[in-house]
Amino acid sequence: MYRFQRHIYDATRKFYLLGRDGLVDGLQPPTGGSVLEVGCGTGRNLIKIARAYPQARCYGLDVSEEMLATARQQVAKAGLSGRITLKQADATSFEPEALFGRADFDRVVISYALSMIPPWRAVLARALSTLAPGGSLHIVDFGDQAHLPAPFKALLNRWLALFHVTPRPELGAELEQLCTESDASGSTRRLYNGYAVQGLATRRG
Repeated sequence: MYRFQRHIYDATRKFYLLGRDGLVDGLQPPTGGSVLEVGCGTGRNLIKIARAYPQARCYGLDVSEEMLATARQQVAKAGLSGRITLKQADATSFEPEALFGRADFDRVVISYALSMIPPWRAVLARALSTLAPGGSLHIVDFGDQAHLPAPFKALLNRWLALFHVTPRPELGAELEQLCTESDASGSTRRLYNGYAVQGLATRRG
């Protein structure tokens, strides 16, 4: 699917993947901390994170080798190959120690990936399990569209379906349940009248 799309992915998605830059602004990793992006795609977010937090160590994984090829090119072009490590892995079952030589992360990011992964609950659970004590999981994705005009909502869902994208209206409840099971606290909030949803989960120290 991404063999050809990866070349125009960022140019086309910037107009409707809303909330990504706000997510980056809210990360605020500790000095010398670590940031992992699950489903890093072309590396766009990781490059912004590395530039915003020059003391952070950045990591990314994606199941698509085609997307990772573009990510590696973009990271190298940005002069950040020494600070961003990219690996191919399944987001539902990756082993951080084997991939990156570390057991956990201070910040984990999932940006517009849950709506594209059918076993998205397993991705959430795996991401939470890799948080360091006091670490936080930051999510942005398509929302429940609760306060959007009906014609726009219908058009949006038809458009998303063309790209095998399915909003996850159950995200808030699932995140809350997983946090209860993993000694963490979690919350979600609507952005742009429900067009997007922002999630935050923090592991207790």
